[in-house]
Amino acid sequence: MAEGAIYLPGEAAMLDLGRRIAAHARIGDVIALEGGLGAGKTTLARGILSALGLEEEAPSPSFAIVQPYDIPDVTLPVAHVDLYRLDTAEETDELALDDYLMDSMLIIEWPDRLGARLWSHALRLTIAFAKSVNGDDARLLTADVPDAWTDRWSQI
Repeated sequence: MAEGAIYLPGEAAMLDLGRRIAAHARIGDVIALEGGLGAGKTTLARGILSALGLEEEAPSPSFAIVQPYDIPDVTLPVAHVDLYRLDTAEETDELALDDYLMDSMLIIEWPDRLGARLWSHALRLTIAFAKSVNGDDARLLTADVPDAWTDRWSQI
């Protein structure tokens, strides 16, 4: 079910949205972040991770592909995944992403690389560049909210 778009006037708004999402996150959740290069996927992930207690700035997992965060660094274990460098969905097999869902949540950048393998309960957030009246780096976020997130998303 698609929800209305959220206007995010700058980086602070993106980080704040990440904090609000984190307040409702659970083990087994998948948050899929879609958008072009520089759209703000990593910034949103950083907002989530910061709200979960990560004190340092989370690096983009572009080269590591999977960056796990565990207790005590965060209050909820997270695997931050960046699939940008993968060419096929089959390449994700060796990442064993399903294993993370048993005791963590997944934040996945470039989830389109999973193809039909993206979990049906994933919260899909699409970030697009938006025009701003004052020239800030504004974004427009559209949410595709699965049943698993319906009640929680209405509180964000």
